[in-house]
Amino acid sequence: MSVDSLDLIKTFHEVASRGSFSKAAVSLQLSKATASKYVAELERRLGVRLLHRSTRTISLTDAGQRLLERSTYLVSYAEEMMDELREFGSLPKGGLTLSAPYGLVFGGFSDIIATYVRSYPDVRLTLRFTNEPIDLIREGVDLHFGSGTIADQQLIARRVMKFDLVLCAAPAYWERFGKPATLDELTHHNVLQYSAWAAASLAPTRRPDTPVAHRLGIIEVNDPVAVVQLALRGVGIAVAPKPAVASFLANGELVQALDEHMPTDLWVYAAYSERRHKSAALSAMLRLLDRFGLDVQ
Repeated sequence: MSVDSLDLIKTFHEVASRGSFSKAAVSLQLSKATASKYVAELERRLGVRLLHRSTRTISLTDAGQRLLERSTYLVSYAEEMMDELREFGSLPKGGLTLSAPYGLVFGGFSDIIATYVRSYPDVRLTLRFTNEPIDLIREGVDLHFGSGTIADQQLIARRVMKFDLVLCAAPAYWERFGKPATLDELTHHNVLQYSAWAAASLAPTRRPDTPVAHRLGIIEVNDPVAVVQLALRGVGIAVAPKPAVASFLANGELVQALDEHMPTDLWVYAAYSERRHKSAALSAMLRLLDRFGLDVQ
C-alpha cells in the first residue's frame, strides 16, 4: 500500500475523534474497509497498536491517545496550509458567518468588515449581532467576536482589539446632579449600562487590600445606541466603549467623569471551534485580523 503517512494519520485522527470507522469513512469520503486498512497500515509502519477493536466499539491504546493529542494540531495545520496554497490560484468563495455583540458596530470592527468585503467579493458574509451566549457549532457560526471569559474549552481564541470604557453624561445632567468624585458616589446616580459590558469591574476606590468591584446597571439596556441617546437627553450617565461616544465627547454634547477609574485594557477576542474545519474564507478573515492588530482607544 503506497499511501502518504499524513493521509494515514488523518484517517486515524477521524476514527479516534468520532469513535467509529463508519463515521470517519463518511467524513473522509472513503469506504469503511479503506479507513480500516489505512489505520492498520499506520499501525504497521509505527510498529505499535493504536486502537483496541471489538465487534461494536473501539478504544484508544496509550500510544493511540498520544498520537491523537499530537495529531490534532498536525491535521489542522496541514488543512490550513492547503487552503492557503489554493488561495494563490483563486480568492476565497462560499459563505462566512460571524457573530458579535451589538456594541461592536462602533469603531474598528466595522473597518475590518469593510476591508474584508472589498478584498474578498466572492464571499457571502453573514453578520449576526446578539448579546446572548451562542453555540458556534449548533448555530453554524464560523467566527465569534466577544469579550469576557471563554467558557467553551473547544474554542480557539485570539485577541483582536483593545478598547477603553468611559463614563460620560450630558452637561445638563452634570449641572443638575453634580459629577461623582468617587465610584461609590455612582450609587446616587442613574447609570445607563449596556448589557454586554454589565460585568465590567472598575478600579478599587478603597485601600488596595480591600478592593471593591462595582457592578454598574441602574438602567440596563441591550442596545448601545440607546445608551448613548439616553445619555444625550440627560437621562443618566452612560458607560460605553469610547468609540461609541467619541464624536459626542469631541463636540461637547457629552462630558467624561472618573477617567482614572475606568478600565483601559478590555479586549475583544475572535473565537472559532477547533471541531469546525477552517475554510479559506475563515482563514482569510483570521489573516486580516492579524494584519489590523487593532488597539481601539
